[in-house]
Amino acid sequence: MFSLRTDIGIDLGTASVLVYIKGKGVVLNEPSVVAIDNYTKKILAVGEEAKRMLGRTPGNIVAIRPMKDGVISDFNITEKMLRYFFSKTLGKTLFKPRVIICVPSGITEVEKKAVLDASNQAGASKTFLIEEPIAAAIGAGIDITQPDGNMIVDIGGGTTDVAVISLGGIVVNRSIKVAGDDLNDAIARYIRKKHNTLIGERTAENLKINIGTAYPREKEVYMEVRGRNLMTGLPRTIKVASSEMLEAMEEPIAQILETVHSVLERTPPELTADIGNKGIYMTGGGALLNGLSRLISEKTGIDTYVVDDPISAVAVGTGRALDWIKYLTSYSVDSDSIRSNIR
Repeated sequence: MFSLRTDIGIDLGTASVLVYIKGKGVVLNEPSVVAIDNYTKKILAVGEEAKRMLGRTPGNIVAIRPMKDGVISDFNITEKMLRYFFSKTLGKTLFKPRVIICVPSGITEVEKKAVLDASNQAGASKTFLIEEPIAAAIGAGIDITQPDGNMIVDIGGGTTDVAVISLGGIVVNRSIKVAGDDLNDAIARYIRKKHNTLIGERTAENLKINIGTAYPREKEVYMEVRGRNLMTGLPRTIKVASSEMLEAMEEPIAQILETVHSVLERTPPELTADIGNKGIYMTGGGALLNGLSRLISEKTGIDTYVVDDPISAVAVGTGRALDWIKYLTSYSVDSDSIRSNIR
């Protein structure tokens, strides 16, 4: 494949990276994991192949996540990971691509610069940033250019962003470093304490996806998992109930609920009324947790909806921002640009 230049949008998440190309949609969705050789520092695998190595590598190979809590924790590895994804999705291009990357709403200036530098050094001609709640709202098909309040709860792998958007800008927001990965950790801790069994990150995630719930299920469901007995050190199989998942994830879910409540408390009354009429919209992989939208609705008294394809919403919104990339003069997507150019 050879082209002149293709501008791209990237959802650079803690758990996964999604790449959007205008006219093609989301062309890549892979875990943000890199496997490297500790001796030679050579990258052995990226994405899905590297994720399969998590917890299963010999001493000289380590599978790491270069993103933590929505921001870069290892600059060099992130740069190499982006370079790999650029090459995989774009092939050979005559000109370097212009890139829009979404970032958590609570990111600092230093963290923003790290993202910009990593992207530009990986091969972008110029990089722009857009905040995740705005990208999520655009991707969900919400018209954020109107003087109406829209509330977004975006639950990713490393961060949960809650924001109220009006006239193309964020009015009130809060970002916390509690999200999907913390739910996995909470499950692993619970299984260790309750069943005296050690399980890995992938097993904990499978439990969350298959039987995890934030609200009591009408019918109990079960799942068998294998782990290591902490008393004997030998493998064992245990049967886990969905009610146990409800108990295991209680603390991180309570923190997400508190964040939603906190943002609503600080929202101007007129916008609160709009949200009460329209409802709360949920995006991100965490939005798929069984019963979470129902729990938020019950605790806030506001109808809560999971948008269509919540996992891709941020990437799609970031990609749609490519429509006004030519209007940008700075390294960030500003509210005026959104109000003027999103239709």
